[in-house]
Amino acid sequence: MENTGVLRVGIVGAGGIAPPHIEGWLTLGADVSILRRTDADLLAAQHGLRIVDGLDALIDRVDVVDIISPTPTHPDVARAAFTSGRHVVCEKPLATTASDAREMIDAARAAGVRLFPAHVVRYFEGYRMLHERIPEVGTLTELTFRRTVAAPDAAWFYAEDAGGGLIRDLMIHDLDQALWLAGSVVEVSATQDPPAVGGQVTPPVSAHVTLTHANGAMSHLRADWLEPGTPFRSQVEVAGAGADGILRFDTDAEPEDDAPYRAQLADFVEAIRTGRDARVTPEDGLAAVALVDAAYASLAARRPVTF
Repeated sequence: MENTGVLRVGIVGAGGIAPPHIEGWLTLGADVSILRRTDADLLAAQHGLRIVDGLDALIDRVDVVDIISPTPTHPDVARAAFTSGRHVVCEKPLATTASDAREMIDAARAAGVRLFPAHVVRYFEGYRMLHERIPEVGTLTELTFRRTVAAPDAAWFYAEDAGGGLIRDLMIHDLDQALWLAGSVVEVSATQDPPAVGGQVTPPVSAHVTLTHANGAMSHLRADWLEPGTPFRSQVEVAGAGADGILRFDTDAEPEDDAPYRAQLADFVEAIRTGRDARVTPEDGLAAVALVDAAYASLAARRPVTF
């Protein structure tokens, strides 16, 4: 990062996740540019951003590239940024497959720059506090996750074979949480109703994944893309063998705002400044994508798979 006093950030993508990223960067005092594409003009007008034509030109004028474009585009954009010595913030999932995510991590290290997977749920205050309180419940036995939201508008989300899919896009938040709370996984079992047809998902749709953790705990995850207007809700319950054996969190009990996005970006900036790890590491992002791969392998095989 250049020591100019003002962090220069380039946004690649203009979808629904763009406003909280943009507002977070602006709150941190960054000079924010956005790559010209559909809806970028509107975002630029709303937030006072500079619009830049062409990815190379955008990369040339910034210190950090923030990738919030569709998942299949992540590796190519990241590689271009790494080649020019730029740090990268990348929305979850890092990539469509674990092998692509691994290549991104290796490319960042080879270039001597940082890669930050944007798993924002780790920055929700309720989830952070739950993570800190895990020792209170004793030996973990069972974790239950539920995540519900209206189905997205863009067609690419429904193409499992082209980087979309309910498990890959929505449930990955809770797959990451299961790893953060209960540790590594040895077996994955997945079902989806209705199943994809020709690689295409049709909402309303629900997916269920069961994880067997190396420590013996079980995680049960459900994610739903439902009808338009369905409010977002995320819930988790953690059970253990201790006297205070159950912890719960529900987003309905936490005011909905952009604070987690600001906290996430602030953590990334401080990690760049100090050289320390961020709360979520590249390997965390890779591990979540690897669980997604295993879940889809289980769907295809119609049986649990060893992870």
